[in-house]
Amino acid sequence: MSRLECFFDCSSPWSYIGFHNAQALAKEFGIEISWRPILVGGVFKAVDSEVLKSRESSWDGPKYRYNRKDIADWARVAGLKIVMPPRIFPINSAKAMRACIIAGESGKIVPFATQVFEAYWSEDRDIAADDVLAALCKDVGLDGTAVLAKADTPEARQKLRDNGDELVRRGGFGAPTWFVDGDDMYFGNDRLVLVREALRRHQDRPVVPEHR
Repeated sequence: MSRLECFFDCSSPWSYIGFHNAQALAKEFGIEISWRPILVGGVFKAVDSEVLKSRESSWDGPKYRYNRKDIADWARVAGLKIVMPPRIFPINSAKAMRACIIAGESGKIVPFATQVFEAYWSEDRDIAADDVLAALCKDVGLDGTAVLAKADTPEARQKLRDNGDELVRRGGFGAPTWFVDGDDMYFGNDRLVLVREALRRHQDRPVVPEHR
């Protein structure tokens, strides 16, 4: 059975869309996804620090305006509500991503990360705030106080750094990044169509032609 990994950050709208779409893909192939929380800003700094500078200087440029349209188009296809956060963007998602790691220890990374994505991208809530994260924990049956305390430990901080460092070592440079069977890398929500084909190849499944 093929393995699928996803390195993601809840501050990334493309991660949100990919996170959502990949779940149907995993169900189609009968596989589990290994979800790997990262801090995408740290990956940018490690790979190409100019990315952050260019983003800061082009919020009103034509490429940024098109990017907003592109996000809206993909979200519509996925059936998701995404609104560019008017108050806090970009946001420091480090605490939220460490909380995702802790939620994963209880087998609840998918429902918790979904809540974090929705809170930030649909409801403009501050996912860097303890009270918001604690409430999201409660929504999925987790003890918010305990999760946040554990997310603030050196071990959780190191795990988040390790995930980002691993992604960079394996050739990644942003989020979401997918790996099929360890070394076959794909970047972005739009590459899930290629991930599907890779899973078919790796599992020796025949490609069924689309009916037009």
